[in-house]
Amino acid sequence: MPARVSSRSTRTSAAVSHKPSSTTLTSRASAASRVSSSSIDIPQEVPDSELRSQICGIFRDAQKTTATHRKLVVNLRKVHEACCYEPTRPNKTSPTDFHEADFNNEFSRCVLRVMPVKKSEGVGEKTIRFVGLFLRHANDKDNELLGEEDVDASTMPETPSTRLTTQVMEAVLPLLTAKDKFVRYRATQLISHVINSLDAIDDDLFQKLRYGLLKRIRDKEAMVRSQAVLGLGRLAGNQVEGMVNSDDSDDDAETDLLEKLLEVLQNDPSADVRRSLLVNLPILPSTLPYLLERARDQDAATRRAVYSRLLPALGDFRHLSLSMREKLLRWGLRDRDENVRKAAGRLFRERWIEDCAGVSQPEDGENPGASAPPSLDGLLELLERIDIVNSGVENGVALEAMRGFWEGRPDYRDAVEFDDSFWETLSAESVFIARSFNHFCRTEGNGKYESLMDEKLPEVTKVAFFLERYLNVLIKAIRRVNSKDNGNEDEEEDTVEQEFIVEQLLHIILTLDYSDEVGRRKMFALLRQTLSIAELPDGITKLTIDVLRDICAPDTAGEKEFCSVVLEAVADVHDTIVDDSVVGDGEESFHSARSEVSGDSTPTKSGKHGGADTSVSEEEAREKAIKEIMINMKCLHIVQCMLSNVEGTLQQNDHLVSMLNNLVVPAVRSHEAPVRERGLVCLGLCSLLDRPLAEENLTLFMHFFSKGHSALQITALQILTDILNVHGAQLLSANSALLKVYVRALRSGSRNPEVQGAATVAVCKLLLGRVVTDHDTSAELLKTLIVAYFDPSTAGNQSVRQALNYFLPVFCFSRAESQELMGSVALDALHSLYNVREGLDDDDMDVGDEMASLSTIGACLVDWTDPRKCYTPGIPMDADKKNVNGDVHLDLARDIIDKLNSNFSKEEKKVIAPLLGKLYISPASSEDKTRTLYEDVSVAVGENLVSDATGRNALYKIHVSLGKIVNQLGEQDKASRRSVSRSVSLALDDRTITEDVTIVPEPRIEENVVEDKVDISAMVTRGEGDSLIEELLTDGDAEA
Repeated sequence: MPARVSSRSTRTSAAVSHKPSSTTLTSRASAASRVSSSSIDIPQEVPDSELRSQICGIFRDAQKTTATHRKLVVNLRKVHEACCYEPTRPNKTSPTDFHEADFNNEFSRCVLRVMPVKKSEGVGEKTIRFVGLFLRHANDKDNELLGEEDVDASTMPETPSTRLTTQVMEAVLPLLTAKDKFVRYRATQLISHVINSLDAIDDDLFQKLRYGLLKRIRDKEAMVRSQAVLGLGRLAGNQVEGMVNSDDSDDDAETDLLEKLLEVLQNDPSADVRRSLLVNLPILPSTLPYLLERARDQDAATRRAVYSRLLPALGDFRHLSLSMREKLLRWGLRDRDENVRKAAGRLFRERWIEDCAGVSQPEDGENPGASAPPSLDGLLELLERIDIVNSGVENGVALEAMRGFWEGRPDYRDAVEFDDSFWETLSAESVFIARSFNHFCRTEGNGKYESLMDEKLPEVTKVAFFLERYLNVLIKAIRRVNSKDNGNEDEEEDTVEQEFIVEQLLHIILTLDYSDEVGRRKMFALLRQTLSIAELPDGITKLTIDVLRDICAPDTAGEKEFCSVVLEAVADVHDTIVDDSVVGDGEESFHSARSEVSGDSTPTKSGKHGGADTSVSEEEAREKAIKEIMINMKCLHIVQCMLSNVEGTLQQNDHLVSMLNNLVVPAVRSHEAPVRERGLVCLGLCSLLDRPLAEENLTLFMHFFSKGHSALQITALQILTDILNVHGAQLLSANSALLKVYVRALRSGSRNPEVQGAATVAVCKLLLGRVVTDHDTSAELLKTLIVAYFDPSTAGNQSVRQALNYFLPVFCFSRAESQELMGSVALDALHSLYNVREGLDDDDMDVGDEMASLSTIGACLVDWTDPRKCYTPGIPMDADKKNVNGDVHLDLARDIIDKLNSNFSKEEKKVIAPLLGKLYISPASSEDKTRTLYEDVSVAVGENLVSDATGRNALYKIHVSLGKIVNQLGEQDKASRRSVSRSVSLALDDRTITEDVTIVPEPRIEENVVEDKVDISAMVTRGEGDSLIEELLTDGDAEA
């Protein structure tokens, strides 16, 4: 094909105008006129021609499948070239008698026929893809031909394909404002697809497309907005690339476009729109925070797209900040959707590890290559990049990430080795590799990986030596930092890392097998010695005590041995505060600490400490007193960890009784707040082991709740809740003040939101675990919870809202008794909430925004008491429960009728009356309750008890439902009476025949005698029943 343009082509191109203002064609396609309200000029309908037949045939084939699109594009390009260029080899089959304008008109005509096609029709999608593919192919071919003549062209040249693109876009642009939503959808889809298909667009056309698409991001249809942001995302990306050479106005336009798209990304209600923007917006420093923010999107598919598409496209994850890496990992691995968790785990073990291992990642659209060989250095760097010292703690996300890593990377599982050199040069990253691998092998796969861990892990004795080595390093580092007034930051960081290493070793030791007696004794002696070190950090202390309890036998004798060993260590730690000037027992040491810190404000034991006070300066005395407090706090912490591992009875363990009297009780009586509060926790743990002790100290715990600060109130609530869970709710029934504590905590509101949150969780546990069984107490607590859930004062307290959002439906749907309890307090709670709403000041706040409407609250209460949603043993939860006992809704309806008859205000009656129409009236309910409620409702209907139309309709609805059931019951009674009377008459006839005819054989007579006796007794019993029923029916008829 020559590059020379024919004179015919030039003439045609010059004669045809491509501006929308100069389009003067008179007729319109019928299909286009049906779908658009705008006056749109389209190519004039002309008689069929050879060109139309060829183009329509190609479009017809393109609708069938996308597999032949490339071949069809080539064929259509040949037709296009035949109309635009002079052929070098004339072909009789080519439409040589047609010009470029003819081709453009026929092509635009076929494109416009796609606009009315609905979204569900696949032919529209295939045709638009074909149009985009053809325009791209045509532009590439024209550029190749033009490049031979004008290589150095600085402006976008005008070619047949650019003129065709302009004509098609000019024809489709007016359809963006059509009334038909499918026309707007197809027009927006075509424009966006063409924008994403072409490399360059004319500047004038670019501005028109940009303006038209910007209007569509506010379209009421989500499918239109979704297509609009696809095109605008590409336009924004292209503008970003050219911002360096642009003027200020272009910069402002680009900024304005990005701001609008980011606003849509944050606020559009459609998940498809947000997801489209997420994967199409350019990744810039200004847009990246908004894109990563979608990891907390409401839609699971959008959150998954962050981990499966955005972050892999971002490239090396090390460009992200440390805090953002940790957040993304935590959000993804702890997402409530399983697919999001899988995507986050796959990103961590496949992309991030390869970034650290130095493997080049495939570009978008390329198939990922084979995984790189395992690299221990890459894994160490990966853990370092997620700050393993902070993310590898107890509630950190690193352990979850590594569990998925070991599960999804068997090559690393097989390649990792834990030899002696590994243990001798432990770092925070390497020890976490060992700990996470050990945790995975012990907990996953139902034990199939335990043999792998046994092969790689050294024996207990060797692990004990390694632990001893790193413990010595840690203690030396701690003492070195404490000895300096201003510790070096590097030394402090090294101390933190050494502490982390020891903690991870203890986590490994906690899972070891101590059947080897030599190793067990070595480990036991080491841990006993370690526990006596006063400088030992609290985290290591807790793990050490846990390991000691695991080493000791699980029976009573082993528990006593465990207590004696720990208390010996407590005595050793406590002895560090005993020097030449202070000698005394444990209680005196508490007094000493109190006197030294309190100074003149607290009376001191001058007889014992007067000489010391005169010989030391005030500063030294203060430092000494602070040290004593810290040592006492350390002793109490050890005791607290020990009590958390004890399950026996307090009175049967002499060690625990001695500890209670000599350490815990003096601590509770201390004047120093930190010592007193930790002593309170220890006393609470002791109370769990002895019921009389718990009963004696209930008043003390309530006193701490009443007089303490927020943290102390939360501690007191937790202690009281644990006591009730262990010793039963009889303590709550016997002590009325205890119920007031919980109610007061639940109503603390904005004054103490943390206390309210802790009280909510505590009460939910008591009710859900059926610890509180008294009806009045349970009703009071449940009513308080309902009011707290809808009260606007708890809108900012997410701990309360989230706990109740889970608790209320689970509590109601788990047992029928719970639904009955909810039904008994529903109207009282609604009345309280009505008063709350009435008390809100409309001037201060928008009531509709701050509090749910009362009709919504009532609908929630009805839904929670729906008997069809309640769990029934033996019936699946998703089964269709039509005939279930609906007494709970009958009782609720009876209560509503009673409230309508009471002195409630007219407005409140308008709230509760419509609830009658939402109740489920089951034919399987109790017959007496159904009939009684029907009578009450009939009376209410006859007396016009409800005045408003909505409530009256609800009353009529339940009246009709009850009437149908009562009529069915009446028909069943009549049917039963007819069957009874028929059986009685048959029995009498049989008796008469038997008496008159005496030729019946003797055996037959004996059988008849027995049958007659049964029939007669049945006749007498049923006859009495019939007479009672007839009397009732007669009375009812008479009343009627």
